[in-house]
Amino acid sequence: MQYLSHNFFADADAPYESAEYVIFGVPYDGTTTYLAGTREGPDAIRRVTRTFETYIPDFDIDLTDIPFTDLGNIEPESHPDMVVAQVEDVARDLLADGKIPILLGGEHSVTVGVIRALRPDCYIVCDAHLDLREEYGGSPYNHACVTRRVAELGVQDIFIIGARSGTREEYEYARTLHLYTAEDVRERGIYDIIEEILPAIAGKRTYLSIDADAIDCCLTPGHGTPEPFGLTPFDIRDVIRTIGPESCGFDYVEVCPIDAGQTAAVAGKLVREFIACHWKEKNVR
Repeated sequence: MQYLSHNFFADADAPYESAEYVIFGVPYDGTTTYLAGTREGPDAIRRVTRTFETYIPDFDIDLTDIPFTDLGNIEPESHPDMVVAQVEDVARDLLADGKIPILLGGEHSVTVGVIRALRPDCYIVCDAHLDLREEYGGSPYNHACVTRRVAELGVQDIFIIGARSGTREEYEYARTLHLYTAEDVRERGIYDIIEEILPAIAGKRTYLSIDADAIDCCLTPGHGTPEPFGLTPFDIRDVIRTIGPESCGFDYVEVCPIDAGQTAAVAGKLVREFIACHWKEKNVR
């Protein structure tokens, strides 16, 4: 696999052989349906991490003490099904080497490749959109179809948090899964929902995917398909801090850096949160 290494996530300095977490970017937005630009997301996230202190006080952890590395960006093909296959190849290699994959998107369709490789029991996604279409724009690998493709891979339990956009047919399908809309989060609070999810994933391989547009576009406006009335960065942080330690892989996708940098900054912080909370749970006693 060829990697395009324009810049790297701050403090991702460990040699690959000793790294427990491996970041890679997929700068692809070939099925974008509204605003293009998520191909710039991985590097926008990386750049802003250079402004952050290495110490994370809430965990009493310094990132420089955690072995993680950044491979850079893959060079994506043109067709989404081919990009999914590329991502699957990378994730399979990381799994074989005992690494925890952290994918930076790019559009959400790329997540399917990691799920193919990891084959988790549970899939938890924070997303404004249901993404349950059978196909869109002539492709079953459009970013509007990602959760439908994940369901078809035989994942036992799918949890959607923060949704507020979809067709009637998608909502009917979503109600056969575990659906927590943005309105549910507003009414119940994110911790009530998390407390309901945690027993259901206990002891199971779980994958966590964060779509940037789960967060209200009035708070982080760098979205290719913006939706208001969404979650807050604190909501997403709470999801990551509680579910992240139970996860076998993680991605943050759909950052479209057309704003003043807010969306990438939130993403960069939250990727750091995942690394820190996962490391502390597994290694700090």
